[in-house]
Amino acid sequence: MPNSLVRLNPQPEALLTQFFLENSFTQLAVLVDSNTYRLCYPTISQYLPKHSVIEVSQGEQHKNLNTCQTIWKELTQLNFDRHAMLLVLGGGVLGDMGGFCAATYKRGIGFVLMPTTLLAQVDASVGGKLGIDFENYKNHIGVFQLPLATLVSTAFLKTLPAHELRSGYAEVIKHCLIADRAMWNTIRKNELLNQDWPMLIPHSIGIKERITNQDPTEKGIRKTLNFGHTLGHALETHFLDSGRPLLHGEAIAMGMIAETYIARQKGLVAEDELTEVRQYILQIFGKVTVNFDDHTILHLVLQDKKNKGNTVLMALPKGLGHCMWDVTVSEMEMKEALDYYRSL
Repeated sequence: MPNSLVRLNPQPEALLTQFFLENSFTQLAVLVDSNTYRLCYPTISQYLPKHSVIEVSQGEQHKNLNTCQTIWKELTQLNFDRHAMLLVLGGGVLGDMGGFCAATYKRGIGFVLMPTTLLAQVDASVGGKLGIDFENYKNHIGVFQLPLATLVSTAFLKTLPAHELRSGYAEVIKHCLIADRAMWNTIRKNELLNQDWPMLIPHSIGIKERITNQDPTEKGIRKTLNFGHTLGHALETHFLDSGRPLLHGEAIAMGMIAETYIARQKGLVAEDELTEVRQYILQIFGKVTVNFDDHTILHLVLQDKKNKGNTVLMALPKGLGHCMWDVTVSEMEMKEALDYYRSL
């Protein structure tokens, strides 16, 4: 991946040592959540220059302005100037929020992402999208801003419980379905724990970087990366305050099945391709059997950032391994897709 901001090495200490040899700053802070402070920070702390630690609560429910205010306040109390640097050690939630705080503090300080989950390594930390949730709408407030670097080490995957690894795998599946039919045929022959992560992680990063480099601010082809996310984000948001919140990947898995069904109804994929997608995703993720209300889901979809006015625009596969964007989808088509998922 020439000219890539992403650096990969199974040894996190090697990534950090090389990065800090090449970059200077006036002050350094490491942003962690309660999980990464306990499980990941001890692995890297001795390889860092002098620094401060900012710890926030873990989870999507804390990806909001209140937590941003905590981060901005700590940076202010540390007297960080515009030549300071923030190292974000965490998953997609912390990367989105930490990068957003860095990009807006004093109109922007340098930040580095060190993703600790599969989801963040293959998707959330690549491409420069930053943001927070607002008024129960996911990633409603945000900016496009690239980090100085994204330092990816597979060593952190050992800290993940199985459900977090599975959540990240949804984005690997998505990248294959929108851009690489051959790799889709490869991964669907294997169970989750039998995947070749040293091969798949750079493969996924390569797909996302290739697309985002063509379209940094999501005016065209970058919208294909939202396959599964129109209904998926709405489902994720709907369940967030329920007694059974969904992980991001679980919601996107539901979204990919439902949106592939819509693609089938529009004649964009064949029946056997829909069957492939449905069977493999259910094999990996199972089916979410908790009831959800269509009216609420569709109301949330109307706030999707890809829409134009009141017209819902989706990214849908056109054959497996290819994808269209800005496809108009009606309320009835979405209801039928949600009914299809329920019927499985």
